[in-house]
Amino acid sequence: MAACHTGPKRVLVTGGSGLVGRAIQHVINEEGGGKEGEEWIFLSSKDADLMNKEETQAVFQKHKPTHVIHLAAMVGGLFKNMRVNLDFWRNNIYINDNVLQAAHEVDAVKVVSCLSTCIFPDKTTYPIDETMIHNGPPHKSNFGYSYAKRMIDVHNRAYFEQNGRSYTSVIPTNVFGPHDNFNIEDGHVLPGLIHKAYIAQKEGKPLVVWGSGTPRRQFIYSLDLARLVLWVLRDYNEVEPIILSVGEEEEVSIKEAAKAVVRALDFKGEVVYDTDKSDGQFKKTASNAKLMRYLPNFAFTPFEKAMKDTCDWFVANYDNARK
Repeated sequence: MAACHTGPKRVLVTGGSGLVGRAIQHVINEEGGGKEGEEWIFLSSKDADLMNKEETQAVFQKHKPTHVIHLAAMVGGLFKNMRVNLDFWRNNIYINDNVLQAAHEVDAVKVVSCLSTCIFPDKTTYPIDETMIHNGPPHKSNFGYSYAKRMIDVHNRAYFEQNGRSYTSVIPTNVFGPHDNFNIEDGHVLPGLIHKAYIAQKEGKPLVVWGSGTPRRQFIYSLDLARLVLWVLRDYNEVEPIILSVGEEEEVSIKEAAKAVVRALDFKGEVVYDTDKSDGQFKKTASNAKLMRYLPNFAFTPFEKAMKDTCDWFVANYDNARK
């Protein structure tokens, strides 16, 4: 079932200017992660509106990729998802259908799409693994995004069954790192906390953490995820998804994550929890056993170091960071 391609690789990355796209660029350009015979093209929303079928086809015809890493999506944190579930459903369905079909039409031999652990069933046993994706409805807070992402797995199996395509997907846990979206209202939990702590420090005010701080998450540093996505592109030959995550024992509470932000930014103020705000899903503990069977010696960046590097990047790039 391996993608048969021995010539030069032209790798097209959708969502190339986002958190994971920038991390892949860093690994390719700064860490020597590219290989001879690989050409890398990083698309941003300026290059094409992937919700538009004709624009998607045109950009794929222009570059004619042999391989695709599909990261582009309409994304947002808990509170944005709760407001506009329909938009998340429709826009992501359009993007994913356009990208996968355009890849098929230019005869791309491999597509790696990025999913999310929020696709997993809300009512389930833990830890969750790759076989459990479709075992029940996702959490109601972000069902539009979750179902749209789940459908990529259906898409991939259908492309394999009908056309023999080696199109697969990865399921990272909560990703964070440089170039994240640090928007407080609409961003994810860690970048939002970093931005809030930065402002609170400047203004001499308390850091207000939304919710009780008790929900638990596994966080993966964007550069670790980038290195793993490159491995999937080159060496993982299953159509079935693979979870890319730190181990279950690395799961931390939002309260512990807030403390790590406080340490990384050397925040001296008070930390308060606004329990009138929703907590979202309590936990979605994922098993990385499948990944460890393939890569037993992969070394993840320690959470505290990754947090410090991310906070340092945010402070140094505050004026230009997405927020």
